[in-house]
Amino acid sequence: MFFNVLKAKDIVDLKDSNFEKEILIENNNSSLNIIALKKDEIIDTHTSIEDAAVYVIDGEIELHFDAEKFTVGKGELLMFKKDTQHKVLAKKDSKFFLIKI
Repeated sequence: MFFNVLKAKDIVDLKDSNFEKEILIENNNSSLNIIALKKDEIIDTHTSIEDAAVYVIDGEIELHFDAEKFTVGKGELLMFKKDTQHKVLAKKDSKFFLIKI
């Protein structure tokens, strides 16, 4: 067992790139990731193999699911089921947790 206190805002930064991802913990198909995206960057359409939740630490992102679009801002959480096609668009420089369960 391990214990660690992290400051989420300091884990990844976008000094030299438009996209950064760090896996904080992973077990089988479940994981806790932190992702940073520069404004107007897109994570292209893909399908999650696990149920997932996105919690925005800073900034604002849009998640696109077929014909639906959801804007998720700082301090907000969006959950969705596995096998759901989606893409992500950063409306501002953003950092968010991606939780796959």
